[in-house]
Amino acid sequence: MPIQPIRIFGDPVLRTAARPVTTFDKELRGLVKDLTETMLDAPGAGLAAPQLGISLRVFTYNVGGVVGHLINPDLSLSDEEQDGPEGCLSLPGLRFDTKRAYGVVAKGFNMYGDPVTIEGTEVLARCLQHETDHLDGIIFIDRLDRERRKAALKAIREAEWGEGPAPTVRISPHSTFGAVR
Repeated sequence: MPIQPIRIFGDPVLRTAARPVTTFDKELRGLVKDLTETMLDAPGAGLAAPQLGISLRVFTYNVGGVVGHLINPDLSLSDEEQDGPEGCLSLPGLRFDTKRAYGVVAKGFNMYGDPVTIEGTEVLARCLQHETDHLDGIIFIDRLDRERRKAALKAIREAEWGEGPAPTVRISPHSTFGAVR
């Protein structure tokens, strides 16, 4: 099962916290391969397992020509912040400036169960935070200030793929760097 359909905003799996990976086996390596191929085909800077309907704490990334993955991530965020454009494969065509930490140290595992540490700033830091949010059932629009969130919800309602019940927004349990909730 190489390239998979990506779940779109409104799918309940995107709002559910993913389970930690406990078994590092051939099936997990297949999931990482499918995530990577789907992300590259989309194309995107990252893709989390819940976006394929699989509730496991796994994501892939492609930033600056570096393709990788992380399993069961634990992030340490810098105090310095950045505000810049962010989009999501589960909200096709939409981009909004989003506040994030400028730097991140992400610890987790690779598909073989070996410990991994990824340090990144700017785009890589944004990607690592975005994909980890997916694993917690958080979508980037949850991090927007009130004005941007209102614009995002309007754009979702007007999007070709946005038909259906009114979208709900969850408030992120993680730091929003003082943004109004």
